[in-house]
Parts: sequence; C-alpha cells; structure tokens
Amino acid sequence: MPDAAVRVMIAEDTGILRETLSALLALQDDLDVVAEIAAGDAIVPFALRHQPDVAVVDIDLPQVDGITATAELRKNVPGCRVLILTGLARPGNLPAALAAGATGFLLKDTSAADLVTAIRRVAAGERVIDATMAANALQQPKSPLSPRETDVLRHYATGTDPRDIAAELFLSYGTVRNYLASAMVKLDARNRVDAIRIATEAGWL
Repeated sequence: MPDAAVRVMIAEDTGILRETLSALLALQDDLDVVAEIAAGDAIVPFALRHQPDVAVVDIDLPQVDGITATAELRKNVPGCRVLILTGLARPGNLPAALAAGATGFLLKDTSAADLVTAIRRVAAGERVIDATMAANALQQPKSPLSPRETDVLRHYATGTDPRDIAAELFLSYGTVRNYLASAMVKLDARNRVDAIRIATEAGWL
C-alpha cells in the first residue's frame, strides 16, 4: 500500500453497512481504513488515537449525533476532514453539517464509485455536496426561532427538564418557560412535543 494512502475512519451504526463500506474502501490502493466505530461518542477518542485524514460519518449515530460529533472532531482533530452520509434528505441538515465543519455531504444512495471519489476529493481539501441536497437547502425557509429559542428547544428535545436547562444556560426558570412558549407560538405548535417535531422536520434543530 502506498505511503501516501488516505487514512479513513468510518462511523456508522448499521453493522452490515459499516462492513460493506470498509470492504469497498479496502479494495482501493490509495485508501486505508484505520478505524470503524458504531457510536458518535467514540469518534473523537478514536480519531485522536488513529489520526485519520477523513472521517466518513453517519448523521444519525447513537449517543452523539453525527453533526454534533463533527463539530467536536473538527475542534479536537482539525487535520481530519469530515464527509457526512445521511439517509434522510432533510434540507436543514446540510447547513447544520457545514456549520459544524463538514466538507462533504452525501446521501446514502450515492453510488460506490461516487463515494470513493468523494472521499478522495475531501481528503484533497475539496468540498463535495450532493446537488439535490444543495438545491433543497437553498429553498429551505428560514427558521422563525431566535437563536436562544432554538437553543432552549434543542435542550428540551433531549429530555432535559426546564429547571436544568435554566441552570445550564444561566437563565431563570421563568425565562426558559417563556422561550418554550414563544417557540410554540412561532411554530404554531399544539404543545412542546409538537414544536420539537415541527422544528426537527424542518431542520431547524
């Protein structure tokens, strides 16, 4: 194997897909799979240990989602570029992924040849984005929520109690309740759970 082989880490929780992707990349002389993981909270520790050039990250990982893990990876291992894969064409995921530091974003139905090419391009410093996802993102309406409303609703979506949210965000309990209420009004939601559903489906969380 060439000394200049691109070191690749695969983060995918579906075993058969992870193994298939690893086998595919193993056939390429210029790509070297150095780590395979199944949960988002393992991405940074494994990247620190194996120092990959590219991380291929599923957006829907257990423990820590792919976008959150990407942001942590870019902060802790800045030399590792990230190519995110998703099976859900939610337009809000693309801007969130780019904001987290991803340089590639593809759907899981991408052909094997195109995926291999994308990994090489990302390793070379290029940005690779699925054309359909890019077009959909441009048509995505802007979130009606303020940054603070989004932050509070995102915390609430994880099951965090409003009193704990207040402590984490250095807000009063009443202020947190007000943000949740205003988010419901802006989203025309029946309740807080409905607000989370609406915001998540629109890609605003």
